[in-house]
Amino acid sequence: MTTVLLVRHGLTALTGPVLAGWTPGVHLDERGLAQGAALGERLRPVPLAVVVASPLERCRETAAALLADREPPPPLHVDERLGEVRYGAWTGRELKALRKEPLWAIVQGHPSAAVFPGGEGLAEMSGRAIAAIRAWNEELGPQATYAVVSHGDVIKAILADALGLHLDGFQRIAVDPCSLSVVRYGRPGTHVERVNDTGGAVASLAPARRPARGAVGRPPARRSAGRRAGDGRAR
Repeated sequence: MTTVLLVRHGLTALTGPVLAGWTPGVHLDERGLAQGAALGERLRPVPLAVVVASPLERCRETAAALLADREPPPPLHVDERLGEVRYGAWTGRELKALRKEPLWAIVQGHPSAAVFPGGEGLAEMSGRAIAAIRAWNEELGPQATYAVVSHGDVIKAILADALGLHLDGFQRIAVDPCSLSVVRYGRPGTHVERVNDTGGAVASLAPARRPARGAVGRPPARRSAGRRAGDGRAR
């Protein structure tokens, strides 16, 4: 099976408050450089046939961290199909302002219908990104392991496709800066092995403890065996 390591670029000064999009000259900051170096070290034992990167600086710099200290280094290819969403008039604007736009609700709730003014639609982005992955899989063959360094929404779209989700469900997937997601493509099917792996501590995933109600030491009421627990939603 072809193994694809999907890596989001590391942190930049704009990551979080501003929708950088295709803004030129957005580089990794000190945090992002450290993230890239740490991930490169984690992945050092994994042989890579190639590294494929979005053309934007922050992705090429993250890709360079994955290639560092590999002898011989695998080839680096730049593929525009794996570039950031073309956000058009939204590019460079603060997210807190964009949340007030009517389009924001569509982006969050019905992303397959979202088309950015002067830019592209999320469905268009998804199509080009998935086509790029399939083309690289075909070129490199079923025994290859390779890395793709791209952007949050692009990786979410690729993962949604691999999971068999409609694009309208891709906002349920979290892809943090410099996170690692792993997909294996082949027959009889596609397997998603990791999503949003940052290699950090997991203590924050535990639910916060709440003060006990009632008498001290009193055990909580037991749930009836016939009652179903409420199901949560993953994001």
